[in-house]
Amino acid sequence: MTVAYPRKLRNAMGAREILAQVVRDREIHLITLNRYRYSEQRSCKDLTDVIERLDGEPPELVRDLSRHISDEARHAMWLTDLLVDLGQNVGTPPGISYIDEFDRLLDKDLYDPKRNLEDGIIAALVAINVTEKRGCEYFSAHIHALKQAPQTAENVKIRETIEKIFPEEAGHVRWGNRWVAQIANKSPEHRQKVEQAKRKYVAIEQAAFESGMDIMLGAELRRVTRLVEIANTMPMWERPQYLMERLPMTLLAPDLQMTRVEVAQQAWKRDPQAFMEKFVPMFLNGLNTIEKKPATKPKA
Repeated sequence: MTVAYPRKLRNAMGAREILAQVVRDREIHLITLNRYRYSEQRSCKDLTDVIERLDGEPPELVRDLSRHISDEARHAMWLTDLLVDLGQNVGTPPGISYIDEFDRLLDKDLYDPKRNLEDGIIAALVAINVTEKRGCEYFSAHIHALKQAPQTAENVKIRETIEKIFPEEAGHVRWGNRWVAQIANKSPEHRQKVEQAKRKYVAIEQAAFESGMDIMLGAELRRVTRLVEIANTMPMWERPQYLMERLPMTLLAPDLQMTRVEVAQQAWKRDPQAFMEKFVPMFLNGLNTIEKKPATKPKA
């Protein structure tokens, strides 16, 4: 069965490269921690929604998801305590929301277990699994970056908090892998459904991930490319409606425009010279960046 791996940012920058830069800038570092907090907090709401849609069936999955919510709530609590202790903001983080973009790209009807219980369970489990894998990748990279950074009291405290969360997140990935494998092993038809769901939700997760990281010139066109990649994982008859519903917002991208303005304003306030010498050329270079082809991943 195919193993789904998170891909790099525009197939060029991996989690370790990104986090190594993040931990060098305290303001960006603390915003990143607040994004973690927000994601853990929001996942409690989204998992609760899945449980309500399942409406008690199957009870084993409802029980596991309830425990999953308990873990995520505890992670949100730890991160909230950390940020408050550091005197930092615990409001909604600035910029484009990975979770909101992931939700926007979902086909809610196909994701709904009430419509087709088995297909809904497959969709929910695979969607949870791909997002948990991204979280594990970034927590692991964050720990590594903090071990290489100066061992200040603040950095040590941050690392210790993430080290408490990471093993439980890895456990969530293993849990998801087991559930998905059990379903796939029922029959060739089930395996085909699982493989199709993996292709779809890996594409959705990658698009959501990149939407929050890529604000350079041409990002709108790259978003459209990702949208087409998602549509291409669906049956032919589902593609036109999916594209037509999401294409206008993808091209106009008001969240992207607002984030660009906010980032530019902050960069100018911090260092006008660096804004002109670094930020502006980097922004304009967005159209000239050619993506590398993703490496072929081994199959399990």
